[in-house]
Amino acid sequence: MLSRLFARSVKVSAHCDLPCGVYDPAQARIEAESVKATQEKMQANDDPHFQTRATIIKEQRAEIAKHHVSVLWSDYFKAPHFEKYPQLHQLVNDALKALSAAKASTDPATGQKALDLIAEIDKIFWETKKA
Repeated sequence: MLSRLFARSVKVSAHCDLPCGVYDPAQARIEAESVKATQEKMQANDDPHFQTRATIIKEQRAEIAKHHVSVLWSDYFKAPHFEKYPQLHQLVNDALKALSAAKASTDPATGQKALDLIAEIDKIFWETKKA
């Protein structure tokens, strides 16, 4: 007990919760691509059963994409990133809002907007990985 009390302390720091290899915006992009592809298929098919199934899939994929964007924001990006990229908070918020809009819409333009914002997050992410 005393040995622990008087032992030298070791300062440990880590950039993220786990090794950085577990984070990748590609996960959000893939799900957002699925949202847009589903929206496009919905535009081309008026079968009510297809529309119901497609709506469920589109909404699930949009929610998964939102999860991946949120994880990047809360677990990967740290204060130095937000200092270097002051637009990052707004960009993540815009991406989450765009995914919500795509979730509620059958218009592929909303899916594309989400993809465009995720691409901006992706660019920043990979710049931070080089640093």
